[in-house]
Amino acid sequence: MVGLKPPEVPPTAAVKFLSAGTAACIADLCTFPLDTAKVRLQIQGEVRIPRSTGTVEYRGVLGTLSTMVRTEGPRSLYSGLAAGLQRQMSFASIRIGLYDSVKQLYTPKGAESTGLAARVLAGCTTGAVAVTCAQPTDVVKVRFQANGALPEGARRYSGTVDAYRTIAREEGVRGLWRGTLPNIARNAIVNCGELVTYDLIKDALLRAQLMTDNVPCHFVAAFGAGFCATVVASPVDVVKTRYMNAGPGQYRNVLSCLLALLMQDGLAGFYKGFIPSFLRLGSWNVVMFISYEQLQRLAALARPAPS
Repeated sequence: MVGLKPPEVPPTAAVKFLSAGTAACIADLCTFPLDTAKVRLQIQGEVRIPRSTGTVEYRGVLGTLSTMVRTEGPRSLYSGLAAGLQRQMSFASIRIGLYDSVKQLYTPKGAESTGLAARVLAGCTTGAVAVTCAQPTDVVKVRFQANGALPEGARRYSGTVDAYRTIAREEGVRGLWRGTLPNIARNAIVNCGELVTYDLIKDALLRAQLMTDNVPCHFVAAFGAGFCATVVASPVDVVKTRYMNAGPGQYRNVLSCLLALLMQDGLAGFYKGFIPSFLRLGSWNVVMFISYEQLQRLAALARPAPS
């Protein structure tokens, strides 16, 4: 199966917006346990895990997943999923769904093709706007994923709504936008790593006529995009995760969080959880981009033919 054929009429911005959010939710449902494992590995050594006979230690991706299932039950793998899906519907819709429209704004009039600079600028723009809008959902998602690593009596939140209320009450509304700057930096990088790399690989494959515009081509381009995004974004991602999960007063600012990580773990600390990050981001990109392309084509088929 190679999927639906490309539509003759390009999809509208609204179709891309909705398709991106839906595709990102599908990808999250498939890969969320890997994201949870990544967060646990990134905060390891920081969260106060009780050092007793029954201590919880995370070792590698499979080890982290099996430890979580054994000590917290299978549901722990999807802790924070509600906030994750809320995040994707607001976040991915903007950063992915509006990418092509913003790319056209940066492309000079009359240009035969879009240059690399326009693609990078579009990726940075939509990534930054998306973070600004969706940051509270990201904060709650990270807190929930880290929550299970705490002893049961020390867990901070009973549910997603409780998390939003508690953070706003204890840390102020600014607490919901905690870590916005490192998240903007991370997502500008990730957006370029994902969307620009996907765009370039797909264009190169089609121009060289190595593949047609269908699922195999989308798979190869998405896999390459996931790897590039993980390599460039991992250091910022680790700092972002630690800073967003920190309690009030633990770090003065993002820089102090970065320096604490550097002092504690060295340069290797910036690539904590790299394997689950790549497994998650690589598989997330494959599922998301294939779903995104197919949803756009499905929407074109559902559109009534012009009379």
